[in-house]
Amino acid sequence: MPGLAEIAKIAGVSVSTVSRVLNRRAGVNEETRQRVLDALSDLPYSPRGLGALQRTGVIGLLLPELSNPVFPAFAEALETRAAAAGYSSLLCNTRSAGMREEEYVRMVLARGVEGMIFVSPAITNSPPGEAPEAAYYTRLVADGVRMVFINGATPALDVADIAVDEQLAGYLATSHLIGLGHTRIGFVSGPARALPSRLKRAGWAAALEESGHPAPADLVAHGPFEPAGGASALAQLLDTVAPTAVICSSDQMAIGALREAARRGVRVPAQLSVVGFDDIPFAGHCTPALTTVAQPIREMSAAAVDELVQRLDPDSRRESAASHTRLFRPRLVVRESTGPIPRL
Repeated sequence: MPGLAEIAKIAGVSVSTVSRVLNRRAGVNEETRQRVLDALSDLPYSPRGLGALQRTGVIGLLLPELSNPVFPAFAEALETRAAAAGYSSLLCNTRSAGMREEEYVRMVLARGVEGMIFVSPAITNSPPGEAPEAAYYTRLVADGVRMVFINGATPALDVADIAVDEQLAGYLATSHLIGLGHTRIGFVSGPARALPSRLKRAGWAAALEESGHPAPADLVAHGPFEPAGGASALAQLLDTVAPTAVICSSDQMAIGALREAARRGVRVPAQLSVVGFDDIPFAGHCTPALTTVAQPIREMSAAAVDELVQRLDPDSRRESAASHTRLFRPRLVVRESTGPIPRL
């Protein structure tokens, strides 16, 4: 690959060592590995000179994690659609090796991918102080890197975004609970900075206010997008405002909330209704089966791959250059974890 010799020269190592680092193979000590990564950071973002302007037939799929079942579902759907379009996929779990997303992007470019799809990119979901600035993505665009976001819209970027309507998801979940008689509805949020949480919270507040009920800040508790985060956030709400229902920012958080409720002897849904988001495969098999709001993962993945493929086509780049956000409607899936407001 044309870029390996340049990286090796800057790092003061052999081409084979650079190849081992880029392919995450054993046999390279941490100091040498870091020198290669530092050499990558000294190179421009542009794929020119790194081989990615070749028609390699490979696209990069960058996901923040694989422990949450929603991301493997996206990976499978994206890879299937890419294969149907004639492309192979390079899957990157950007939190798996202690590297920042930016370092992963440089490695992916060095391996010659033609374009990239970011699922929940770091700019929308990282804690304050850890997220890359918008300028990082802007430089990628300016240097000719073709990319598409899934659930990563931000007005500062000129990047196409394929997204579920998170605000509508919060609104649908809240409206469902209001229809069951609930008015003191808690919101189990992910990290305060995370765009999906902020959008769902806006939908939650809009539904409550539309029905004439307040949406005070003390009905909101934050935690990581994982079961432990859902458990701790629900514990905070139960110890303070005692909601009769809660909406969780993810099914993972909702599963944690169900566990915390069971630990405290709070019966779901007789004493507390719980709603999740994502509709992961386990949602229908936990006890009680989880009411949730489903993302249309296959449809969104197909749209993202099709958008990227169009941008990679030299004959259609001009027409597809303008950025846009394409919103997909979520779907409420009612199961056993929600019920009428408890009678006193």
